[in-house]
Amino acid sequence: MSARDTKEAAARLDGIRARMSEAMRNAGRHDAVVLVAVSKTFGVEEIEPLITAGQRIFGENRVQEAAAKWPELKARTEGIELHLIGPLQTNKLKQALALFDVIHTLDRPRLAQALAKERDGGVFLPRLFIQVNTGEEPQKAGVAPKDADRFIAQCREDLVLPVEGLMCIPPADEEPTRHFALLAEIAHRNGLAGLSMGMSADFETAIGCGASHVRIGSALFGSRARSG
Repeated sequence: MSARDTKEAAARLDGIRARMSEAMRNAGRHDAVVLVAVSKTFGVEEIEPLITAGQRIFGENRVQEAAAKWPELKARTEGIELHLIGPLQTNKLKQALALFDVIHTLDRPRLAQALAKERDGGVFLPRLFIQVNTGEEPQKAGVAPKDADRFIAQCREDLVLPVEGLMCIPPADEEPTRHFALLAEIAHRNGLAGLSMGMSADFETAIGCGASHVRIGSALFGSRARSG
């Protein structure tokens, strides 16, 4: 890791934080928004400069990829918080629970029941966000908006899971404001404070709609040459 890498990472991080602060001022907000740096497809050598620059909260899409790089990074850096922001298969659940501090993609009853079973077996559960498929896109995971209230109640009341918010990924070809507003409305009527929404192209809009967490990858790391 070169001094130049660290300097460039710090400049990108400062720039994003400044834009977040400006968006909060414009929205009249005086609370906090969590910046989740999305490090999927990037290796340790690309993540380390951001850690050196002060970033401690990171997001990964795949359990296997996270398992290959984050135990080492966590072992030598205090305060790292790792968020799973991609789909979670039940056969990867035990591994995910050992790795992640927050899971943003609780999206179906089977996964909710598996989480409750692990908890009942003595496993400490991470904080959870329920994914809502606001665009009702068939290729995307997430509970449909019309089913969200029932699923939230099942998770919180029947299974007593530590759900603290909702997450969405708006359709790429639609203006995101409507989707952010819909997610905020569902969260509000269910008494949930967490709103994981907004990425590199639209995080300022998401902050204006009440986001508590924004998930930013390319604006911090650059374009993903490999995949993702």
